[in-house]
Amino acid sequence: MKSGDSRPILVTGGGGFLGSAIVRLLREQDFSVRILCRRHYPELDPLDVLQLRGDVADRAVVDQAVRGCQTVFHVAAKAGLWGPRREYYATNVTGTKNVLHACRRFGVPRLIFTSSPSVVFNGCDLEGVDESVPYAVRQHAAYPATKALAEQAVLAANDRNLATIALRPHLIWGPGDNNILPRLFARARAGRLYRIGRGNPLIDLTYIDNAAEAHLLAADRLEPGSSISGRPYFIAQGQPVPLWDMVNRLLEAAELPPVTKSVPLPVAMVTGAVLEAFYALLRIPGEPRMTRFLARELSTSHWYNLEAARRDLGYSPRVDLEEGLRRLAASLKARNPRSTEVVGRSERIDV
Repeated sequence: MKSGDSRPILVTGGGGFLGSAIVRLLREQDFSVRILCRRHYPELDPLDVLQLRGDVADRAVVDQAVRGCQTVFHVAAKAGLWGPRREYYATNVTGTKNVLHACRRFGVPRLIFTSSPSVVFNGCDLEGVDESVPYAVRQHAAYPATKALAEQAVLAANDRNLATIALRPHLIWGPGDNNILPRLFARARAGRLYRIGRGNPLIDLTYIDNAAEAHLLAADRLEPGSSISGRPYFIAQGQPVPLWDMVNRLLEAAELPPVTKSVPLPVAMVTGAVLEAFYALLRIPGEPRMTRFLARELSTSHWYNLEAARRDLGYSPRVDLEEGLRRLAASLKARNPRSTEVVGRSERIDV
């Protein structure tokens, strides 16, 4: 990625939480930027960003967005814990294949793909593992299953003409979060937040600014034939913390009481299975309050060895947990001094 190249950079999902953070960093470096999203984002208008509206599952729309670009950040995805597999497949797999096709058709040399550590999550503890850990043989939800397929397609596409890389940022959070924090705060406020099991497993997270910077670091070093091309990289804070301690710190930032109630893991698993069957049978929109995937996530350790990202990308998280929590608390108070109900728009696409 060259600052002297006048061709634009495309960010799919550029209006979402991570996508917009990448867009802002690119504009700070004076790159020409266009985004592909499902709706217009007026908050990006002052940045002079070309906003193209459409679905990444539509090949013609993707072709139009990619044409003439020097680099593509493919961030758009359908995230979530529950829902019809076909919807996840359309966005996460078909959409990714459309981006790859367009990059080849129009000679784009660099593609940075936003993946997820969930592609290797097998329902058991993952403690300090590196990128050699295999993909999970059995996926427990449509999101990780389709992200794994998409990541494999991206890495397999790497060749002498198109350099690809997959970044796996873990549990992105911070001001503007439209996924994790709004749901956490809503459940706490409704009295429906429970610890799962008796343990307090270690997890790692990724502050939003660190996640965005990792993407630009990767783009700066990515070229056809480079040592990082065709490879995945875990991205996180590098500060594993006990899960429920972190949850309580986040609740404290929102001026909410700590979680005190708990549910045994077997009960959570059975509840998740029943709710999943109930939602599927009655075709209820939205997500169940508990799923088996969520129960496993909340009862296992998942933190990663970041040595490869540090060595190959020059990645070093600039915002640590304490500073991130200070920024979050300040942001929540600034948005609405009387309520912390809204952290960001609740969206399932364009993350």
